[in-house]
Amino acid sequence: MTAPARRSPTKGAVYALCGALLFGVNGSVAKVVIGAGVSAAQLTFLRTLSTAVIAGVILAMSAREQFRISRRDAAGLAALGVAGVAMIQWLYAVAISRLPVGVALLIEYTAVILVALAAWLLFKEKVHVRLWWAIALVVIGLSIVAEVWHITLDWIGTLAALAAAVAYAFYFLAGERGVARRPAMAVTFWASAFATAFWALFSGWWQLDAALMTTEVSLTGALDDVHVPLWVPTLWVITLGAFAPFVLSFAALKHLSATAVGILASSEVLFAFIVAWLWLGETLVAVQIAGAALVLVGIVIAQTARDRKPDAAAGTGAEVPTEVA
Repeated sequence: MTAPARRSPTKGAVYALCGALLFGVNGSVAKVVIGAGVSAAQLTFLRTLSTAVIAGVILAMSAREQFRISRRDAAGLAALGVAGVAMIQWLYAVAISRLPVGVALLIEYTAVILVALAAWLLFKEKVHVRLWWAIALVVIGLSIVAEVWHITLDWIGTLAALAAAVAYAFYFLAGERGVARRPAMAVTFWASAFATAFWALFSGWWQLDAALMTTEVSLTGALDDVHVPLWVPTLWVITLGAFAPFVLSFAALKHLSATAVGILASSEVLFAFIVAWLWLGETLVAVQIAGAALVLVGIVIAQTARDRKPDAAAGTGAEVPTEVA
């Protein structure tokens, strides 16, 4: 267990937004991999395994004591790994295989509301009115960007996205408590290790033909004429689409509450649409741009809705609580 570190809301916001950017790009890349014949469960196994290996190597070189955990910590990290990390990635992969990436993300990010409700109802945290306005703006803005009124949703994909929202809410809340006790890298390692153990049993990874990774695949859209071996987009998915954003999101939870990180992370949807515009040629109309503006306003309101208390501990090195309201 490590001593509490001083919180920096600015660092937390940067970490959360960088993680959201990587996750936003990952959706389109993952579609290429799934379209080439890798199942959602197999891709999830590859993502969790690679994340656990990379994080484990880093810990072995920098903080070997983090490999020792109590049974109580193991239970909490196992729940985070299976119910959070494992389920989010699999359910999201199922959702984007049947829904547009932006729409799947829109549904998934109703997790922001679930986090706020859980913080209020279960943990008795103080929630100010401004936060509810921020959440409303985010949800309305994302709905406009996705133009949900034009889409007939696949029911399996929709259920998968809704279930992913529940898993994501749990991920934020459990992750917030996990990083209060251990470094973000250690939480990433243990959560991913437990997720890998789960999917090692149920993913059917042994049915994945290794030769498939050398198959040339089109990157589609504006890059339709570009063909690369399947291992190239797969490598992106398991490193910049899994390890890096998970570490960044856990690092963000060191500095901000789960509610604030959830709202900032919802910018992933905007990044996903920007990638679709540049890569797939899907342009945003005026009403979608207005929706994007609402999302950004909601994020700003959420970040300025904290109770700012005098820094009584200035110069002492003690942590000053940062409450997000």
